[in-house]
Amino acid sequence: MAYDLEEQEQIASLKAWWDKYGNASTWVLIAALAAYSGWTGWKYYERNQSGQASALYAELQSAVEAKDNAKVLRAAGDMESKFASTTYAPMAALVAAKSAFEANDLKSAKAQLQWAADHGADEFRAVAKIRLAGVLLDEKAYDEALKVLSGDVPAQFASAVADRKGDVLAAQNKLVEARAAYQAALDADKKNPGRQLIQLKLEAIGGTVPAEKGAA
Repeated sequence: MAYDLEEQEQIASLKAWWDKYGNASTWVLIAALAAYSGWTGWKYYERNQSGQASALYAELQSAVEAKDNAKVLRAAGDMESKFASTTYAPMAALVAAKSAFEANDLKSAKAQLQWAADHGADEFRAVAKIRLAGVLLDEKAYDEALKVLSGDVPAQFASAVADRKGDVLAAQNKLVEARAAYQAALDADKKNPGRQLIQLKLEAIGGTVPAEKGAA
C-alpha cells in the first residue's frame, strides 16, 4: 500500500516513538492489567472465603445448640486454620471457648481464648483477654492473668479490663492496688451497667466510692 508524504512522516514519527517508549509503555500496561487482575481476584477470593466461613460458622452454631463440644472444637479449629483472615474466625473461637468452659474443658477454653487474643481484631482481642483472665483467676494463676490483661485495649473495654484486674489483685490480697483498679474501672465508664457491682467490690475491700456530682 502506498502512503503519501504526510502519512509516511506520521508513520516514521510513530516508529520513532515506539522505538523509544514502546517497550516501557507495554510493561506499564502489563503491570496495570496485572494489578487490576490481582485486585479483582483478591475480591473474589475474599467473597469466596467469607461464604465458606459463614457456612462453617452455621455448623458450629448447630453443634453448640446440640451441646456437642467436640464438634464445636473441630469446627473452630477448621475455621482458624482455613479462614483465619475472616471475622468469623475470632467469633468462632469465642463461641468455642464458652462451649469448652461449660463442658469443663478448661484447657480447650483457654486455647480458644488465646487464639482470639492473638489473632482477633481489637474488640475480639479485648473480650478474649477479659474472659481468659477470668479462667486464669479461677485457676489461681494470678500473675498470668495480670499479664494477659496488660497492653492497650479499645476505650470501651477499659472499664471491664480494670474491673478484672481488680478481681485478680483482690484475690492476691493486694488491696491497695485492687482498690485503684476498681476505681479506674468506675472512672473509665460512668454508664457501665455493672457499675453498682464494682462499687460493692470496692467497698468490700475498704475502698470509698466518691459521691457522684450533683448528688444530694
